[in-house]
Amino acid sequence: MAAAALSACSMFHSDSNRQAGESRIEHDSAGGGGLFGGGGGRANRGGGIGVNSFLWRASLDTLSFMPLASADPFGGVIITDWYADPAAPTERFKATVYILDTHLRADALNVSIFRQTQVNGQWQDATVDPQTEIQIENAILTRARQLRLSNVRN
Repeated sequence: MAAAALSACSMFHSDSNRQAGESRIEHDSAGGGGLFGGGGGRANRGGGIGVNSFLWRASLDTLSFMPLASADPFGGVIITDWYADPAAPTERFKATVYILDTHLRADALNVSIFRQTQVNGQWQDATVDPQTEIQIENAILTRARQLRLSNVRN
């Protein structure tokens, strides 16, 4: 239900995952392949802000149905306010997106989804299906790829 609600409209990875990601980032910085078939060149980074502009714009586009609480383009953090789908008013969601790099890469993106349910008039924390975060990450990555491709064509 949570994935469907967020798709229709854990904080950072563990240290071992982060170390693996850092080695991939070093490889890409040295000229290796990126997520969407490019090295670490300027066109793959997007410009003007402290994080990848394609991931930034895609994150804002993907979460545009949720009210925005905070957005820091230089630190790469987007925090939404609580959102309740009108079809399920006793359940609400909040999202935090971390963009960790200037390169357009899957490991440069981390999404955390928080869920609460209303019980006896009080909001209580509830579990979130891990697939929900993965689906949102994939939607953001797909949108970022579309933005990058449209930028290359122009």
